[in-house]
Amino acid sequence: MEIEILSVSGSKPIGKIKVSEDANIRNVKDKIHQNLKKSLYPDRQSIKVEAKGRSQKDETTLKSLNITDGAKLYLQDLGPQISWRNVFLAEYAGPLFVYLWVYQRPWLLFGEVTSPPSSVATLATICWSAHYAKRLLETLFVHRFSHGTMPLRNLFKNCSYYWLFTLYIAYHINHPLYTAPSNTYVVVGLAGFIVCELGNLSIHLLFKNLRPPGTKVRRIPKPDSNPFTKLFNLVSCPNYTYEVGSWIFFTIMTKCAPAGLFTLAGLYQMAVWALGKHRNYKKEFPDYPKGRKAILPFIL
Repeated sequence: MEIEILSVSGSKPIGKIKVSEDANIRNVKDKIHQNLKKSLYPDRQSIKVEAKGRSQKDETTLKSLNITDGAKLYLQDLGPQISWRNVFLAEYAGPLFVYLWVYQRPWLLFGEVTSPPSSVATLATICWSAHYAKRLLETLFVHRFSHGTMPLRNLFKNCSYYWLFTLYIAYHINHPLYTAPSNTYVVVGLAGFIVCELGNLSIHLLFKNLRPPGTKVRRIPKPDSNPFTKLFNLVSCPNYTYEVGSWIFFTIMTKCAPAGLFTLAGLYQMAVWALGKHRNYKKEFPDYPKGRKAILPFIL
C-alpha cells in the first residue's frame, strides 16, 4: 500500500512510500531513509499519526493504527543522534579520569604539595575509581538498551553534570587542608559502600537476564537466588536505591559536603526516573505487586 509522508512542520508533503500491509513503524522509517531522505537515518526519525500527536514506537504495526492505502503519516526530524551506549561511556569515563587526574597531580590545582595524600583520600580514590570502572564494564557487557539513541545535544549536558561534580568533589577530598573523619566513619562508610556496589551490580545482572538478547521483552522484575535482589520485594528500582546508598556511605566515609550535594542531586534525579518507571510498571502489568514503592522502601 502507498502512504504519503508529510512534515510535522507546516504539514508540507515530503513524498510517498510503498509498504506492505503488515509493515510496522520501523519499516516506514527504513523506506523514508532509502527513498525520500537519505540524511534521516531511522533513529533520527519520529513518526506520528497526527502532526501534533505522539511519536509511535518502532514495533507498532500500521494495521493497529488503522493506517490503510492512501493514508498520511507525519515525520519529525529529531536531530543528530548518539547511541545510549556511547553516552554512558562518555559520562562514566570522565569521572574516572578527572578524579585520578586530581589525585595524581594535585599541584595542578593546589600548587606545590609537600605532603602525600591522606589514607582516606587514597581510599576515596579507590572507591570512586572502582565505581566508575564498574559502570563502564556494565555498559559494555551487561546493559541492554531499550532505546537505541538519544539527541546528541544531551551528551554535553549529561557529561557536564558528572565531570564537573567529580572535579568539585575531588578538589575538596584531595586538598592539602582536607581533614579526614574518624576511623568509625571510615569503616562504616567503606562497608556500606561495598555492600551497595555489590547490590547495584546484582540488580543490573538480574535486569540483563530478564530481557532476552535482541528483544524488547518486558517482564515484572522479581528477586532471584541472589540475596541482594530481595530489595525488589520493597521497591521497583532497587538499582537506584543501591546507587543512592553507595553515595550516602561515600559521603559518610569522606565526611565531604560536596559528596553530600552530589548524593542529594542524584537522589532527586533517580527518584524522578524511579517514579516514572513505577507508574509504567503498574500501568503495563495489572498483577504488579502492590506493596512496592518506587525507590525508597516504605517511603517513596
